[in-house]
Amino acid sequence: MIEEYKFGSITINGKTYHHDVEVRWTGEVLEWWRRESHVIDIEEVKRAIAQNPEIIIIGTGEAGIAKVTEETKKFIQEKGIKFIIDKTEEAIKTFNIICQESEAEVGKQNKVIGLFHLTC
Repeated sequence: MIEEYKFGSITINGKTYHHDVEVRWTGEVLEWWRRESHVIDIEEVKRAIAQNPEIIIIGTGEAGIAKVTEETKKFIQEKGIKFIIDKTEEAIKTFNIICQESEAEVGKQNKVIGLFHLTC
């Protein structure tokens, strides 16, 4: 699904984006905004949570500078959603692996959403 990531850009299903993205298990790609560029707060994950995913994967940038607040981690956890936080390159690898594993399981599609910060 995600073919390439490099600082400031991501290629998903043949289309390149130059802004942070929310990628859903359905293949839908949305622009992902944050009020503060290096802080991921509850407001920044609400749209993803509203989709009732099983897993949210958060990419914190090339160097991992963006930080997920403790309140946000608790909020996701209270919703019963597993979450993974890693530098964007590793987070994308994890997202792809989870998507490929669910494709291999007939009739089982993991509901996973990736929130990827593309710089820093």
